[in-house]
Amino acid sequence: MRRKIFDRLVQWKNESRGASALLIEGARRVGKSYIVEEFAKKEYDSYVLINFSNTSSKIKNLFVNDLHDIPMLLQKLSNLTFTRFFERRTLIIFDEVQKWPRAREAIKFLVADGRYDYIETGSLISIHENVKDIVIPSEEEKVKMYPMDFEEFCWALGDEVTIPTIREHFELKTPLGDDVHSSILDTFRKYMVIGGMPQVVKEYITTRDFSKVERIKKQIIDLYKEDIGKRTRVNKRKTAALFESIPSELSKHDKVFKITDVDKNGKFANYEDPIYWLEDSMIANLCYNASAPNVALGLNKDLSTMKIYSGDTGLLVTLAIDMNVSTEHEIYIDILQDRLHINEGMFAENVVAQILRSRGHRLFFHAFYKEGGDGKSSKNRSEVDFMIRSGNRISVIEVKTGRSTLHSSLDHLMDKYTKHLGQCYVLHTKDLRKERDLLYLPIYMAICL
Repeated sequence: MRRKIFDRLVQWKNESRGASALLIEGARRVGKSYIVEEFAKKEYDSYVLINFSNTSSKIKNLFVNDLHDIPMLLQKLSNLTFTRFFERRTLIIFDEVQKWPRAREAIKFLVADGRYDYIETGSLISIHENVKDIVIPSEEEKVKMYPMDFEEFCWALGDEVTIPTIREHFELKTPLGDDVHSSILDTFRKYMVIGGMPQVVKEYITTRDFSKVERIKKQIIDLYKEDIGKRTRVNKRKTAALFESIPSELSKHDKVFKITDVDKNGKFANYEDPIYWLEDSMIANLCYNASAPNVALGLNKDLSTMKIYSGDTGLLVTLAIDMNVSTEHEIYIDILQDRLHINEGMFAENVVAQILRSRGHRLFFHAFYKEGGDGKSSKNRSEVDFMIRSGNRISVIEVKTGRSTLHSSLDHLMDKYTKHLGQCYVLHTKDLRKERDLLYLPIYMAICL
């Protein structure tokens, strides 16, 4: 299936010309190995893919015993893989490189040799267990790979028209009209339910059977649980509890993660490592509370107050079913027929978080207490869903899934922080419209932000 990262690989090849290796990070089953092998087949005369999850000890030992003689190491690698290497026309792929850190360390010497190109793929690349006792090569260029975005999902369906239409109307700030809007929204709802894991999307395209789609998603979640099960005993328990709590935490009205919901006597400091592991594995996207809506969002973030979104909304749907937050039938029908209840608004908010993160935005929300006419702060907590940088200003985003489009929190910020804010948005399931300084966008236009 067509993926945007392919163009990034071509760009790296043409610009680097062997001066650096490319390291692709991404969650399990996001399609890293597939796209890199497709790239190798189309762009090189020969390639070898070494999967360090199951490769032979003979190959692994090359990166322990032969680093002093790189030409000999490469000759042995050619022989052991029965692959002829061509200078500047061969790609060597280290798949699941986190399983054998010595190979990652060898990149420095392999790149210096200069004859071949190198791509590394893996998950949990920066977790300390995978980098201790090695020197991380400065010759790496890093790129993150996310689940298929809505445009890639449309491509997979054979649809080359929808996304250009969305972008055109976003740029012109004109509504699409009822028929076009309803058609695009139907496709977007399918994307929410199915998600962007390539194997899942392929199953849907092949069978159009949601029960088979659900089976594949459960298999992927089981893989994630297996990875969690390989952690140390203490962190295994805590990480599993965090992962399984994502649907229930997001189903709350404020969606803010609370350690005490997972562990009655828990403290945030004891859960920092499991939280970091979920983010580093790219299983989850963290959204931090920023104390002020200005361009220094990262400097104003409260590390102890966050929301934990699933890295893929389709997997969140399945996880919610597994955790008995709702039933498969209820969730599928509610999403596909635009009947989301309050606690199911998490799916809409999650898909927006997923889109923003894949577009390179760091995720922040803003919680605050409004001041009354007497100058005293209200006891009722208010918040806006997302804040993103837009040039030297901040765009505030509210996600609305019900019939009500009230946004008093957003109005308050727009009045109080006029100098810091750029265009602000309400994402909902209706067509585009503009009211004064506020732009109402159909939720699928999050891809334009």
